[in-house]
Amino acid sequence: MQDIKKVAYTLDNIHQAVELVKKHMDSCEVITFTGPLGAGKTTLVRELLESYGITEPVTSPTYTYVNVYTMPNGKTVYHFDLYRIESLDDFIAAGFDEYLYAPNSICLIEWPAAIEPLLTKNVCHVTLDYHELEQRVLNLVKKT
Repeated sequence: MQDIKKVAYTLDNIHQAVELVKKHMDSCEVITFTGPLGAGKTTLVRELLESYGITEPVTSPTYTYVNVYTMPNGKTVYHFDLYRIESLDDFIAAGFDEYLYAPNSICLIEWPAAIEPLLTKNVCHVTLDYHELEQRVLNLVKKT
């Protein structure tokens, strides 16, 4: 089944995009974030995690590949940035496939193209793009 949602937003009302993603967080074990450089993937992830009570700094894991956070309810969040991962084999060789679908966790994955074959169930795909001056458009596709 596929469910598609769309919202346009600016930094001033990014909470609208956050709320749309939050509506699907309980049923999606993996949420991917795709879009051009500078479209706001990490900014959206930061706002999303802050809305769940994460108080530590949420930064891009561009060079570390993954940052780990714990929500106040005990759920573990694995925030990946796979921009520098060139293949599915590289992802698996690093042992990152073990994070996917781990119990009591959610994976937020920026630049997921290399690992699409592993994303087989309970996935929300968020695509961000530029729209007008200072505005972004978020498309969310839910695949169960």
